[in-house]
Amino acid sequence: MPSRKSFRLEQLGPEWARPGLVAGVDEAGRGPLAGPVVAAAVILDELQPIRGLGDSKVIAPRRREALFDEIRARALCCCIASASAEEIDRLNILQATLLAMQRAVAGLRLRPQRVVVDGNRAPALPVPVAAIVKGDAKVAAISAASILAKVHRDRLCLELDQAHPAYGFAAHKGYPTPEHLAALRAHGPCAEHRQSFAPVRAAGSAR
Repeated sequence: MPSRKSFRLEQLGPEWARPGLVAGVDEAGRGPLAGPVVAAAVILDELQPIRGLGDSKVIAPRRREALFDEIRARALCCCIASASAEEIDRLNILQATLLAMQRAVAGLRLRPQRVVVDGNRAPALPVPVAAIVKGDAKVAAISAASILAKVHRDRLCLELDQAHPAYGFAAHKGYPTPEHLAALRAHGPCAEHRQSFAPVRAAGSAR
């Protein structure tokens, strides 16, 4: 896989060599059993490069928090959006993720000419869009979006923990850890659990 230093958008085709604003998009929260899926879109300022961008999952939490603030301060524009647990249940997790991405791009103050998305599926958008596998490690704007989405969702999980302290959301962020599954069995699902996910369904039907 090419590193971010070796990957150039021109590799995606001739139209990607043209000048113009490019937004990077990524999501956080597809795997958890509760809470929304969050997407972020970022257009970086080439005149204000941000050091230390990368896949949010491998950046230490304190460093992610610092980068979150730096991205918000120095990017040309950015937007964080989400799709709720109810929308995930109604649409399925993939379609809800794509919806959150569409909302993030639509919420940008500036209109991008092209959009790059982490992964192998991209939302339908009114501008050219390309999905890049491991894009959060290759394209700075996707890395920035990855950090915004991850930090924002982690903060939402702290709020979930305060509202529903029995489940331990602050620790596991909604992922199906043994502790979370034990809490589900003991207490049943709460309003923020994704009812269409098998462990949540099982816990609900057992009560």
